[in-house]
Amino acid sequence: MAKTFHLTIARVGENLFDGEAVSVTLPGEEGTFTVMANHEAFVTPLKAGEAHVETEDGKKQSFTIEKGIAEVSSNQATVLL
Repeated sequence: MAKTFHLTIARVGENLFDGEAVSVTLPGEEGTFTVMANHEAFVTPLKAGEAHVETEDGKKQSFTIEKGIAEVSSNQATVLL
């Protein structure tokens, strides 16, 4: 059983993803990065690209990002677009 964390991906007025994830890969301004369970806390701006989410059951979802911000802390991640 893979370790998970709570992930929320949202834009104003719309929740795109809200649930448990094994990983999320995001296009940071400093380069692409992947967040997994128990990741170190940080906040970073995002640039245009794709967010790739993998859930515990192996399903994969992608979301288009124009720009945004990601915050990771306390085994949860929030991506605001």
